[in-house]
Amino acid sequence: MGRFRAPPPAASKYVTPEGARRLRAELEQLWREERPRVTQAVAAAAAQGDRSENAEYTYGKRRLREIDRRVRFLRSRLAGMVIVDQPPADPGRVFFGAWVELEAEDGTPFRYRIVGPDEFDRAPGYISMDSPLGRALLKRRIDEEVSVETPGGQRTYVILAIRYEGE
Repeated sequence: MGRFRAPPPAASKYVTPEGARRLRAELEQLWREERPRVTQAVAAAAAQGDRSENAEYTYGKRRLREIDRRVRFLRSRLAGMVIVDQPPADPGRVFFGAWVELEAEDGTPFRYRIVGPDEFDRAPGYISMDSPLGRALLKRRIDEEVSVETPGGQRTYVILAIRYEGE
């Protein structure tokens, strides 16, 4: 088996205004605060002499690479993002940014917000539009059934309500 790994599928480029602010704040914090602090620590560790056995120097260089990698990722991601701050023309359908109330077959209610892959971890109830449930919900209407394959088997939900912030 070779070392080749297929690249992951491209993530959706949509983001809410809050998500874009959070990514920009992370980029600013890494670039203006953390990177200068780590650079200074690496310089101080390098001044101590033998770098081959200097754990602070080795760790600092590794942390700088991690910061630089994340900064490159955030810059490229933010450059290609589309900030969605308006509700869709058809608010009766599920699109990006919608709060969707669902009911499972057993009557259990669920409430999710469809967001981009960069912000689904921000709050409970946020799901990525690239997730199986997110993809299944897109463009659906109230009272439609949605079936999703989960690790526990096939699950079916009924859409009870669709709401967009600002409505």
